Amino acid sequence: MRTNGETVMATKTQVVFDCADPDRLARFWAEALHYKLQDPPAGFASWEAALRAWKVPEEEWNSASAIVDPEGRGPRIYFQRMDTPKPGKNRLHLDLNASNGTTVPFETRKAQVDSEVERLLKIGATKQRAWDEPPRSKAEPGEYWVVMQDPEGNEFCVQ
Repeated sequence: MRTNGETVMATKTQVVFDCADPDRLARFWAEALHYKLQDPPAGFASWEAALRAWKVPEEEWNSASAIVDPEGRGPRIYFQRMDTPKPGKNRLHLDLNASNGTTVPFETRKAQVDSEVERLLKIGATKQRAWDEPPRSKAEPGEYWVVMQDPEGNEFCVQ
């Protein structure tokens, strides 16, 4: 990338979750986002084989995990074990777009969101509340989203 005649390195984004159980959270979010667990390094059939070869003690094997977008478009998401408890509400959260935005009729969007919420409940999420504000006129699309939590209590929205 060039800016004002200078070469600037493009930045890749990684989202990091501090958590108690990186493997569990990585598997949840891989399923939720249609991602996959990051492949092991070249030359290793599995992460277990790599960790063994690197002589990482077994009790440290679940200290981190990562998931990636199989199509290579989305950011890598990294999960790192932290012993500190979650202090309260997230200051950052993910929004999962299940409804394709306001170009779709309100009732169709609502059904798409509810279908995705049901799928996420089956893989370990919990539902907190829904925000349901139907259109008041033809010019207004209305709003509908559901606030949920992942298995460790991190909030996210499905819209």
